[in-house]
Amino acid sequence: MDLTYTPEEEDFRARLRAWLGEVLPRLPEKPAAADWPGRRAYDTAWQRMLYDAGYAGLHWPRDAGGQGATPTQHLIFLEETERAGAPYVGANFVGLLHAGPTLAVEGSAAQRARWLPPILRGDEIWCQGFSEPDAGSDLAALRTRAVRDGDSYVVSGAKIWTSHAEVADWCELLVRTDPDAPRHRGISWLAMPMDAPGVTVRPLRTLAGSTEFAEMFLDEVRVPVGNRVGAENDGWRVTMVTLSFERGTAFVGEVVACRRVLGALARAARANGRWDDAVLRRRLGRLHAEFAALWRLIQWNVSEAMGGPPGAGRRGSGGGVPGIGGSVFKLRYSHVRQELYDTAAQVLGAGALDADHEWAADRLSSLSYTIAAGTSQIQQNIVAERILGLPKGR
Repeated sequence: MDLTYTPEEEDFRARLRAWLGEVLPRLPEKPAAADWPGRRAYDTAWQRMLYDAGYAGLHWPRDAGGQGATPTQHLIFLEETERAGAPYVGANFVGLLHAGPTLAVEGSAAQRARWLPPILRGDEIWCQGFSEPDAGSDLAALRTRAVRDGDSYVVSGAKIWTSHAEVADWCELLVRTDPDAPRHRGISWLAMPMDAPGVTVRPLRTLAGSTEFAEMFLDEVRVPVGNRVGAENDGWRVTMVTLSFERGTAFVGEVVACRRVLGALARAARANGRWDDAVLRRRLGRLHAEFAALWRLIQWNVSEAMGGPPGAGRRGSGGGVPGIGGSVFKLRYSHVRQELYDTAAQVLGAGALDADHEWAADRLSSLSYTIAAGTSQIQQNIVAERILGLPKGR
């Protein structure tokens, strides 16, 4: 893995940095955290600016509407946008980082043409309908049913932790299309319109006070068969592609943000006298090393996904899909992020727990990272079985 930058890549960085310096001062004030319609408008407007400037879907393949950028250009883009304090994907999270990349790899030509341009332009928002109330972390235990009726599936069931359902136009939805098949089979991946009759969304309030998750109830919702991505009953394999993106590359921007927070903590410790504590200095130093290692692992995952020969659905061989190394990253990142904000409380004192502090919401949300996108226990099993070759536990 070549970690040096070519003159062309440094030129790309300079042009991006100049563009950010020009457009960021003109952005309106960011809406309040609870104003989801306002946040949707803000996030989609930023996405449109990226699209018009040629930075939307930078690393997506050209036949999916992207720019076909190299892995290094993708990482430079993330570094520079975070350094400049540019908006993150926000409400566009599921579409840009989960559903869109999955469609780019697994969707038909017609599906890519229908859904990818609106995602890249910021015209349409997606949510994720995977988890269910009675399934916990066992995704294969889902019970939402989809019964074929002519050219449609009739879908009934319930989902929970449906990210951004309150502002979404589409849902990447997992359903059981063959109840008699083994539980990892008989599942299909559907694109469901959120305005379809029979869809009910009830926002859930998190510990941090956010309502970015929701319960979703489906009462005989009709979804066209043409909205199925992949073959019928092949949804588990398609889902593994989605989860590979979620665990392998979707958190990239957050690692850059965490490194920025760590630098701010070190400066705060020097300013308030806590830098004299040798134990705290060692902790900050270890966190610096942890995030540096995670960044190298990100470079590995991105390069592995994009560096080999093309081939739909070929995880870890250059088909655009991260390999199982994403589980290694996700497992460690989840815990290091929590340690970062525990350290913030140590550096800043009781003020770090104040609801008005800029990092308070991040500290609370960090508690969810060992559950979101697959619990740490699930990631440990994946690492043990698929990387280390250990036998399955009983």
